[in-house]
Amino acid sequence: MWLYLKEKTDFFTAKHKVLHIAPEQCFLKPFEALHGNDYITADLESPLAKVKMDVHQIPFDDNTFDVAFCNHVMEHVQDDIKAMSEIRRVLKPGGWAIIQIPFFPPVKAATFEDDTITDPLERERIFGQDDHVRLYGLDYPQRLEQAGFKVTEDDYVKTLDAATIKQYALPKDEIIYFCKK
Repeated sequence: MWLYLKEKTDFFTAKHKVLHIAPEQCFLKPFEALHGNDYITADLESPLAKVKMDVHQIPFDDNTFDVAFCNHVMEHVQDDIKAMSEIRRVLKPGGWAIIQIPFFPPVKAATFEDDTITDPLERERIFGQDDHVRLYGLDYPQRLEQAGFKVTEDDYVKTLDAATIKQYALPKDEIIYFCKK
């Protein structure tokens, strides 16, 4: 994501008001150094987050943020479309988000959800992890669009040379879902 932000966005060259949901520790200090008090971290439970929140009910006004990040969260939440819609709601017009999820091969055409699967071992078997509630399919971009985003599927990693991919241990098939309001 760092390389993508550096090469494909103005994240490192312009000031942004940023919402980072479930922030990854490796990004905290550099993003905060770059965007200062306009870099807001949020999570339901993580002690790393400045704001405790449920992504289904983001406690910020409409049109507050220029940028939002939310990686590997949607597979955990009860209503992913509602959560995606909330992220879109708090973005300013023209704002953008990167909302990544895991895929487990073989990736099916449609996302699979079943609320009746509650046993942790069965969830791990079906969804790939015991705290996941869905297994995403190739319809993921359409789910983001259902939440109101204009989605660009960017196979950025495939544009990089083999040495760069190896240096950063990048997954060769990762697609960046760039979501625009």
